[in-house]
This record gives sequence, C-alpha cells and structure tokens, in this order.
Amino acid sequence: ISSKMKAMVDLLTFFGKFICGLLEALFYFIVPRPKKNVEGEIVLITGAGSGIGRLLALRFARLKVILVLWDINSESNQETCELAKKAGASNVYTYTCNCGERQDIYRVADQTYKAFLPSMIANNHGHLVCISSSAGLVGVSRLSEYCASKFAAFGFAESIFLETFAQGNTGIKTTIVCPFFVKTGMFEGCSTRNPLVLPILEPDYVVNKIINAILEEQVYLFLPRFLYFVLFLKSFLPTKSGLALCEYMRIFDVMNKFKGQVKKD
Repeated sequence: ISSKMKAMVDLLTFFGKFICGLLEALFYFIVPRPKKNVEGEIVLITGAGSGIGRLLALRFARLKVILVLWDINSESNQETCELAKKAGASNVYTYTCNCGERQDIYRVADQTYKAFLPSMIANNHGHLVCISSSAGLVGVSRLSEYCASKFAAFGFAESIFLETFAQGNTGIKTTIVCPFFVKTGMFEGCSTRNPLVLPILEPDYVVNKIINAILEEQVYLFLPRFLYFVLFLKSFLPTKSGLALCEYMRIFDVMNKFKGQVKKD
C-alpha cells in the first residue's frame, strides 16, 4: 500500500472515530447511559473512615460488592465496616493504613496504585477511581500545596488512563472526580459568593454523582457542571480577562475564613 493511500485510510479512520464519538456523546446526552453491574466485584476504598470515603462505602454496600476499607484511624474504619454491614454488605474487610506513607501501603497490600495494574492488565478488568479536586484543574489563591497535590493526582490518573487505552486494555476503566469544596469539614469556613453556579457541595450529592459516574464508566466528573465552562474559558481567555472574572466572582476570597478540619478531643 502506498504512503498516500495509507495516509488517506488513517484520515478516514480518524474522521470515522471522531464522528462516532460525537454522535455517541450526543445520544447519551439525551438517553441515560446503561449502568454496569458491580455485584461481587472487589472495591477498595481509601480514607473509608469518614467523609466521602465512608459515604462511598455505604453506597457500594447496597450494590453487593466485596468491600476493602483502608483508613489511618482503625476505630472510625471499623465503624464504617459496621455501618456497611447494616447497609447490606456481607463481605467487608478493614485495614489500618496511612496512604501518605509508602511503606505502610506496602505493609497492608504489598502494592501501590501503580502495582495494582499488572493484575488488572492480565485480566483486562478493573476500574480506577481518582478523587482529585477543582483545585486540580485551576490554581486557588492561598491553597498552593493542596493544588499541587491535586494537580499531580489528576495528571497521574489521566496518564494511566491514556496508557491503558494505548495498550488496548479496554476492560480497565478510569473515573477522575474533581469536585468544588465539599461540606465534609476539611474546608470548614470556606465560602462562595456565587452559590447558584459554584456552591459548596453536599457530601451525599457528590457521592451519588461519583457512584453514577463509575457505573456509567464516565472518565471525567467535574462538580458542579460550571467547572466544565471554567475549563473552557481558561483555554482561550486572556490572562487579564480571566483575573477580572475571578475578581468579579470573588474567587480570591474563598479561603478568607478558612478554619480547616476541627479535631475532636
């Protein structure tokens, strides 16, 4: 086959896949996506002792999965275990693990996030879920260290998604979640001047959206939906125009009354 013919075939293949992708997105914008069955699947949740992690465990418990709960606090993790059993889970396993310490992860599972991949690749089956943040999409004043960690989490998860796709491991799914501030206590005191388009999110709402995104195998989940528009604007607005918009929406003030997580005595 000549190089010109090959180039033409590649171009037509690209256009076919591109148009099919657009039509599929349009179709599922109108018609709800089918949800996969996760009954009997092993679901590992880090930070399961409280907040979003605990709520995810309780929601997954109703879906009859095998739950593996990790948390640094063994007592709160056990509480989640008991609640999950009451919610319908029959197989729940708890492990005390500080996910910020590499050696602790090795001790509990002999594996890290990346090391789970070989068995997933061998079986061409699995679903990786990364909880990043809106602070992993755009920088936030007075939140530089947190933004750095969330940008890293987003970039890592996205690159793993692209690697598995490029290698043809279509059975391995990825969901990357980027919510605005959630009322879990971590960002106690933070505020928003535009609650209609950029509200402080309720935990139950966020968890419902995450579960739905996993079951529908959605790759990106930004909450609220206004964040999709923010990324679109960021891609082409002049810097001064973007800063003017941030000033108008009082984005620079969201951390002014930040208190953080209140520790219990």
